[in-house]
Amino acid sequence: MTNITMDTRSDVSKTRSQPLLQIIGLKKYFNIGGRTLKAVNGLTLDIQQGETVGLVGESGCGKSTAGRTILRMYEPTGGEVLYEGKNIFRYSAGEMKKIRRQMQMIFQDPYASLNPRMNVEDIIGEPLDIHRLAFGAGRKQRISELLQLVGLNPEHMSRFPHEFSGGQRQRIGIARALAMDPKFIVCDEPISSLDVSIQAQVVNLLKDLQKKIGLTYLFIAHDLSMVKYISDRVLVMYLGNMAEFADSDSLYRNPLHPYTRALFSAIPVPNPDLEKKKDRIVLQGDVPSPLNPPSGCVFRTRCPKAMDRCSCQEPEWREVNPGHFVACHLYE
Repeated sequence: MTNITMDTRSDVSKTRSQPLLQIIGLKKYFNIGGRTLKAVNGLTLDIQQGETVGLVGESGCGKSTAGRTILRMYEPTGGEVLYEGKNIFRYSAGEMKKIRRQMQMIFQDPYASLNPRMNVEDIIGEPLDIHRLAFGAGRKQRISELLQLVGLNPEHMSRFPHEFSGGQRQRIGIARALAMDPKFIVCDEPISSLDVSIQAQVVNLLKDLQKKIGLTYLFIAHDLSMVKYISDRVLVMYLGNMAEFADSDSLYRNPLHPYTRALFSAIPVPNPDLEKKKDRIVLQGDVPSPLNPPSGCVFRTRCPKAMDRCSCQEPEWREVNPGHFVACHLYE
C-alpha cells in the first residue's frame, strides 16, 4: 500500500519503508492577467527507492509542471517535497545546489535541451564543472564512461548535437543527467519527440540503467502502453488534480475513474479484428480552461457518468481497493 493522502499517511507508513521522495499537497499556481491558473492542485505521492512511477494525462493537465516543481525548477505555491525525509522547499540556494546532484531531469526535446554551440564533451561535462566534481583527464574519463553507459561511442565527444540522430541526442541528455550520479530522475516525456522505432530503445535503456545504478524515476508520458511497460505504479492527472492511482497491473486491468477508462480505451490493440470490436469511449467537448475550471468535480463537464452532486461537491480521494485510489463520486 502506498502513502497518498495526509489522512492515510500515518497508517501506511507502518507497512512501507521510508520513501525516497514524499510529495505532500504540492501546489503550483500561476498568475495570468490577475487570474489564478491552478496548474498543480494538491498532488500527494510517495515514491520508493528504485521504483518507477508513471504520470499520465492529456496535454495541459499539469504533468510537466508537477515534475519541474518537484525539482524546484519552479518555486511551489504550497505543499512539501521531502527528499530522504527533508523538505527541500526550505533549502537555501546553496543547499539546493548540493541536492540537485541527487535529483535530475531528462527533458522532452533532446535538440532544444542541448546547447548547439557546445560539443558533447562540454554538454556532459558542464554539470561536472559547475559542481567541481572532475578535472582534466579525470573529467574526460568520466564523460567517456557516461557515453559508453548510454550506448554511445566515446570517440564522438567532439561532435555537436546536430551531428546526431534524435535518439542519440536523447542518449546524450540521459548521460548529462547521470553525470552527477543522481538517485532520482524526472523523465519529462523523454520519448514523445522520437520515432516509434527509437522509443523502445530509449525506454529499455532507462530500464537497464535503473537495474545497474538503482535509479528512481518519475516517468511523465502520453504513451499509455509505454507507461505500463516501464512503470511500477501509475498516477492519472486531469486539469491539475489527481484522478486515479494504483500499481500498473491493477490500473490497466481495472481502471475505475471514467477519465482513466477513456484514456485506456484509446490504446490501440495490435490486432485489426479486436481493434474493430473494442468499445472506444469518446469524450465529448474540450478540456476546460484551467483559468476557469468547473465547480465540484473538474471532469464532470466531459464525464459520461456525471451526476447532480458532481457539479457542487468535489470528490474525495479514497482507497477503493488495497493500493488503488480514486477521486470519483461513483465510489463513495
